[in-house]
Amino acid sequence: MPQKKHSIHTIQKMKTTGEKVAWLTAYDYPTAQFAEAAGMDMLLVGDSLGMCVYGYEGTVPVTMDQCIVHCEAVRRGAPNTFVLGDMPFMSYQASDEEAVRNAGRFLKEAGVDGVKLEGGKRVLSRIKAILDAGIVVCGHIGLTPQSSGQLGGHKAQGRTIDSARPLIEDALAIEEAGAQMLLLEAVPPEVAGFIARKLSIPVLSIGAGPYCDGQLLIVSDLIGQFQAFTPKFVKKYCNVAEIITNAMRAYIDDVKAGRFPADEHCYHMLKGEKEKFEELIKEGL
Repeated sequence: MPQKKHSIHTIQKMKTTGEKVAWLTAYDYPTAQFAEAAGMDMLLVGDSLGMCVYGYEGTVPVTMDQCIVHCEAVRRGAPNTFVLGDMPFMSYQASDEEAVRNAGRFLKEAGVDGVKLEGGKRVLSRIKAILDAGIVVCGHIGLTPQSSGQLGGHKAQGRTIDSARPLIEDALAIEEAGAQMLLLEAVPPEVAGFIARKLSIPVLSIGAGPYCDGQLLIVSDLIGQFQAFTPKFVKKYCNVAEIITNAMRAYIDDVKAGRFPADEHCYHMLKGEKEKFEELIKEGL
């Protein structure tokens, strides 16, 4: 039976009832299909596609056009799942107007349900402007990969009282601005749990411990596809890299040894045509 269409109200109700939100990144049609069939609550077409799909060293090179193309594919694959588009670097930093224009592209061109953008108090005017345009917004604080240079690299945030306090202030400000969700990345569970209890909107975790209202993982980490590194917070549920590599090795071996293609992999001539063809060959065609 097809999954009922999820909306922002579905996710907010889960916060109210205490049901944990399970969500995942997805970048293509087949993965989105699998996720919806599995019953995933939400999907994020993350700018992590820069590393997981295009092989970039980070997320900064990712463009709006790339994000839109992948959002379109995911939307087609998961028509009933709540889908967020991730606003890439420099798609919202320049001005409120630019932020609204690009957020609108996600909905108009790809049909997603909302957008996510990184930053705390410094992006409040962007959040408000996008919300005023009628678009659902998910905030993102803690480790924010687009500004990891300012953070000194991909490091956990809020591990001291002095650094936790600004995170809490950012979280409160994001809710006050009207955002409907908040993602915390690489934040201690004590701090994340406090924020989740303090806010009335869903507070979701990627590497922020078990006390949030839901959990996000990168699909390429979950299935063991991304091999460059594995963050501390990741749990691998399978290792498709090993499975795929072994399958390719077996294929190479079969081709080299002449085992593939076998007779069952071939299209044969229609009955009676083979004999005629052989006669033609004898006659020199």
